[in-house]
Amino acid sequence: MIGNIVKVIVDRPLGTCHPKHKDIYYSVNYGYVQGIMAPDGEEQDAYILGVNEPVEEFVGKVIAIIHRFDDVEEKWVVAPEDASFTKDDIMQSVAFQEQYFHTEIIM
Repeated sequence: MIGNIVKVIVDRPLGTCHPKHKDIYYSVNYGYVQGIMAPDGEEQDAYILGVNEPVEEFVGKVIAIIHRFDDVEEKWVVAPEDASFTKDDIMQSVAFQEQYFHTEIIM
């Protein structure tokens, strides 16, 4: 999956709060890849990095997968095709939510 181009539908734009956990503030755009089902029975979740304004959808490249050891879900990390991020960059960007899980970043 890494390296594939996908379209993310954003349901939690940058600057919004989680619908159930109001203390989780989205510092990146977050959404799902329509038509790709994840192990939790929902469409595949994705963080969007490298886009610094709220968007409704985004087409970009899957640059990493965040594997959660203590959850059935994995999160994809999507970025502009010409963007470059390290594992540390990614973890800093998604720590607002991933801090609650034991994860590894696969690139």
